[in-house]
Amino acid sequence: MTFDIYQRVTDQIVAELEKGVCPWLKPWNAEHAAGRITRPLRANGIAYRGINVLMLWASAVEKGFAAPLWLTYKQAQELGGQVRKGEKGSPVVYANTVTRSEKDESTGEETERDIPFMKGYTVFNAEQVEGLPAHFYALQEPVLDPVARIEPAERFFASVAAQISHGGYRACYSVALDRVQMPPFEAFRDAESYYATLAHELTHWTRHPSRLDRDFGRKRWGDEGYAMEELVAELGAAFVCADLALTPELRGDHAAYIASWLDVLKGDKRAIFSAAAHAQRAADFLAGTQAQAESKAIAA
Repeated sequence: MTFDIYQRVTDQIVAELEKGVCPWLKPWNAEHAAGRITRPLRANGIAYRGINVLMLWASAVEKGFAAPLWLTYKQAQELGGQVRKGEKGSPVVYANTVTRSEKDESTGEETERDIPFMKGYTVFNAEQVEGLPAHFYALQEPVLDPVARIEPAERFFASVAAQISHGGYRACYSVALDRVQMPPFEAFRDAESYYATLAHELTHWTRHPSRLDRDFGRKRWGDEGYAMEELVAELGAAFVCADLALTPELRGDHAAYIASWLDVLKGDKRAIFSAAAHAQRAADFLAGTQAQAESKAIAA
């Protein structure tokens, strides 16, 4: 692709933020049978990660797609389907490295260097394709007991070995104390709001030096480093909530951050890519604590 993928994605996110809309808040439809995992899914059912999640969520919002499944033109054909005439695809990216040999002119020695690159390609939503197998279009059976959907979240967060205190009216994470502070469960409008807020604060928790050691050079409240960390926490919470089929809600302090996020994104077209990558690492870290807890339980 000849267009600047960094600029295109950044412009798309900025346009939504300028409307006061976050494209990572409920941009999917869990009514689809595959929507139990509400990240965008590849044709084989494997979830997209990082910046591709935001790109496809934004495309789904813009075009009104409910199906979370996306295919390349070739994949659609291999499955017996055909992209409808006139349909326009959505861009995704593939990051990798290429190894090149370089010769030192002074010594004559050859060394190998890995050079990162990003390649863009196009995918189509299942709703843009005719003739696919039935499960690409199937809707999910109604959930009779909505409380049952929270049980996976309960198990997930219980496995995170974080110090979490409840009380007061403010949700926050203290690096100095390495502690998450949450209002009482009963203070939230519903269970999903509680878990979405907890996912946000636990994403902050992953930044501790003993974990992912994430530092954007923040010096004071409201500076660029602070805004980047809040953006990472927003995206990390959205990724976690998507995997748990939870609906994240607008936080009370959300509006205050939009202006600072816009400053960061407009100043650096790669910032949203960096934030999404950090958010994906945080979500992976939190998921990893669950796997560790399950291994310990089996060993016991």
